[in-house]
Amino acid sequence: MSDEEQHFESKADAGASKTYPQQAGTIRKNGYIVIKNRPCKVVEVSTSKTGKHGHAKCHFVAIDIFNGKKLEDIVPSSHNCDVPHVNRTDYQLIDISEDGFVSLLTENGNTKDDLRLPTDDSLLSQIKDGFGEGKDLVVTVMSSMGEEQICALKDIGPK
Repeated sequence: MSDEEQHFESKADAGASKTYPQQAGTIRKNGYIVIKNRPCKVVEVSTSKTGKHGHAKCHFVAIDIFNGKKLEDIVPSSHNCDVPHVNRTDYQLIDISEDGFVSLLTENGNTKDDLRLPTDDSLLSQIKDGFGEGKDLVVTVMSSMGEEQICALKDIGPK
């Protein structure tokens, strides 16, 4: 063995995969799928019958969970597709900075300051109005494949 020390960069996700394989024929509507390296929510699935020599094919219509773009993919139903790990976490809103970043309180009492305000106009105005009125707001953050975005808002009453 060698005498030199090994130094490893520590990653927060402990090397866990961002996706897992699932057979295309088992993915249903409202499930998740990766299309063009983007995590998507499936809105429509149609399966074609097998041809003379072929496989049944699944036609997926899905919407990107972060930017709302519609994507489509056709995969043989016996093949594996990548399915993203999607997590939702609630955080209490502490502050909104002038540059569009939010300060959130995590469950263990730390702050999370690396998240931008959402691009969705109605959600953005709800957050800004509610924060301006001094309400206690809890935001739901959806994370998948290394991306995070605020996707929902709950009002838990006045301060």
